[in-house]
Amino acid sequence: MKPTLVKMLGMAFAVAAASSAHSQENVLNLYSSRHYQTDEQLYSNFTKKTGIKINRIEAEDNPLLERLRNEGKNSPADVILMVDAARLWRAQIEGMFQPVKSKVLDSRIPDNLRGKDDGNGAEWYGFSTRGRVIVYNKETVKPEDVATYESLADPKNKGKVCTRSGSHPYMLSLIGSLIEHNGEAATEKWAQGMVTNFARPPRGGDTDQIKGVASGECGVALTNTYYYVRLLRSNKPEDKALISKVGLIWPNQKTTGAHMNISGGGVAKNAPHREAAVKFLEYLASDEAQGYFANGNNEWPVVKSATATNPELESLGKFKAENISIATIGKNQITAQRILDRVGYK
Repeated sequence: MKPTLVKMLGMAFAVAAASSAHSQENVLNLYSSRHYQTDEQLYSNFTKKTGIKINRIEAEDNPLLERLRNEGKNSPADVILMVDAARLWRAQIEGMFQPVKSKVLDSRIPDNLRGKDDGNGAEWYGFSTRGRVIVYNKETVKPEDVATYESLADPKNKGKVCTRSGSHPYMLSLIGSLIEHNGEAATEKWAQGMVTNFARPPRGGDTDQIKGVASGECGVALTNTYYYVRLLRSNKPEDKALISKVGLIWPNQKTTGAHMNISGGGVAKNAPHREAAVKFLEYLASDEAQGYFANGNNEWPVVKSATATNPELESLGKFKAENISIATIGKNQITAQRILDRVGYK
């Protein structure tokens, strides 16, 4: 083969290799249990800014975790997003994340909203928060009778309380928070009181709890704030009529503060596009993305400099939030589940 031809072929292979490498850098495989249509703009904005195409796998938490387990070290996942501290902790203890050192993330995400850090960086970060609040029927329940999480287990509220399944991650995280604040014995007593006070067996999602309160089937229930704000923002007459019958309480304002949960994520253990993954997490911590969490899905930004224009979210007012490690709340879910099993909280 002539030298010039060899040189030309070498250059061609080099160009092809460079093109392949460039293609690799401009792809991000996102595994997400977030299922909010409003996130579409969040992802498209990231692609516009970086040129990195996002391939998405979306599923509920258990199927998503099972997929990651089955794929093992061959998983194409670059970033894993979860919508609850209990879910993030479960993924963490199963070794699905890798530590990340990022000046951007460390300077913008509060310490208590991160996963464990053994000195090599946090394994996951929280990017938005939501409160677990109490809603009550304005006609049948006095707000002062349901002002705290603990009061829901008081005998005066017998036959009034509705919740979703105790084993749902939202409830496991709340119970993990109560364990941290009150101890295991007191939390078990609370859980038993809740079972005694049920108006119906636990079922449905958070919106179903609000509807149950509005209809009078339930006197009081628990919900995440963004479900409540979603109804506030609705233009449907039936939603407006529903929400007019329901009052909202920020619990435990004189003591520990309202329980807060997060939506967060981290870089997958065997991420093939690690650089793109870190860029994506850093983008989620930008003022633009943080504002979108608030405006698009009625969640609070975690970055102090971020601003939002969501009047319905702002209408919930100022409140005292609990100040404990989200990672600790996730860790307590094993004890929380044992408590639920012992008291028959299905």
